[in-house]
Amino acid sequence: MPELPDIEAYLGALAPRVAGRALSRIVIKGPFLLRTFEPAVESAEGKRVVSVERLGKRIVLGLEGDLFLVIHLMIAGRLLWKPAGTKPKGKIDLASFDFGEFGVLVLTEASPKKRASLHVIRGREALAMHDRGGIDVLACPLAEFSRALTNENRTLKRRLTDPRAFSGIGNAYSDEILHAARLSPIKLTGSLKSDEIARLHQGTVRVLTEWIDRLRAEFKDHFPGVGEITAFRPEFAVHGKYGKPCPDCGSPVQRIVQAENETNYCATCQTGGKVLADRSLSRLLKDDWPRTIEEWESDVGNGQ
Repeated sequence: MPELPDIEAYLGALAPRVAGRALSRIVIKGPFLLRTFEPAVESAEGKRVVSVERLGKRIVLGLEGDLFLVIHLMIAGRLLWKPAGTKPKGKIDLASFDFGEFGVLVLTEASPKKRASLHVIRGREALAMHDRGGIDVLACPLAEFSRALTNENRTLKRRLTDPRAFSGIGNAYSDEILHAARLSPIKLTGSLKSDEIARLHQGTVRVLTEWIDRLRAEFKDHFPGVGEITAFRPEFAVHGKYGKPCPDCGSPVQRIVQAENETNYCATCQTGGKVLADRSLSRLLKDDWPRTIEEWESDVGNGQ
């Protein structure tokens, strides 16, 4: 799933291509993509793009007339920039956003589980309803980070990826953050010491800032192509690196598999040498970790 650095890469590539330009036509090919009926998607046609924004893991195109197109790519959704006149025609092409002579934005989803979504929203008040409430980790001070982290007693992995707590962090970057902070993914937030919270805050800012800068540089001169927005990057320390050596200590990277989700970590760097695989772990994951991607993106805890 594209996360904060990936979404920022898309925004940086989109803004110079669409800002100030009219969206001449929208073609919806995927029958489950469009999740709203009022206002009609056709009402966005002919409107100029006045803003390109991020809302958590969502991409938001602000249009004239106080309209907003909210795109959530979920796991397999991606955006491609195509030459003028391109129409959605492949099996994975779900929609196209035509900007006339300037080019066409195509939304694809290479998965049989069609999870990507498009909402057409009128007004900032309605747009705010799509904000899950997570704080901007790159702008918040340590005290605010600490409150968001510890106001529910969850595993660190679950809390970092809870969109109500932190904006834009998902499975891949939470693995990288926890490795950078030298903290176990299953450590409970209620057991954290102040120095561990500070270390996690520093690691979060450092990892996300580093990857935003990397991806901005990578896509400075071209729009992200097929396979270039990915959760599995060679430069990652642990995410997607099961069995490979940790770049810091050389120990093999371990994993926790729970339903659709996999967490990677280094036992030497993060868990005092302990491999996390026992019955107590299974019980903890059953109670704390959702089983599906949709659950990871939904509200959890206390019936909220």
